Amino acid sequence: MAKRRSAGILLWRRRGGALEVLLVHPGGPLWSKKDEGAWSIPKGEFEPGESAETVAMREFREETGFGCEGELVALAPCRQPGGKLVLAFALEGDCDAAAARSNLFALEWPPRSGRVREFPEVDRAAWFGLDEARRRIMPGQRPLLEELERTLAERSLDGAR
Repeated sequence: MAKRRSAGILLWRRRGGALEVLLVHPGGPLWSKKDEGAWSIPKGEFEPGESAETVAMREFREETGFGCEGELVALAPCRQPGGKLVLAFALEGDCDAAAARSNLFALEWPPRSGRVREFPEVDRAAWFGLDEARRRIMPGQRPLLEELERTLAERSLDGAR
């Protein structure tokens, strides 16, 4: 069985000199009461023949409703506790997180009820400073935040040097 892979975008910006990142909260009833440790970068799984960049851009659009432009900077991949490999790209940009709109997925809810309902894949998006983002993001994706900081320092992408 092939290892599962997903790709996504860690959108970042500077506000008042502080680095902020855009994270999304998973939609649906299973995540509705979870907050700390439940947020994610917008990401999704590969289809056959797709490049990581294509997947990342598609998933960002599907999960936020926003397109993205600019240089995608590859971050070091991280492996989540379930084994999925996450290939992420840093991208400088901005958007109105409150205006994010996600695609829908179908789920039998309540379980074993025979009723299928639709829920947004992402129920909200928000900008967080790095300290808050570390608390909110899923533990398996925390290395992406560290890698973003390291990459920005090394490449001077944020003009701070």
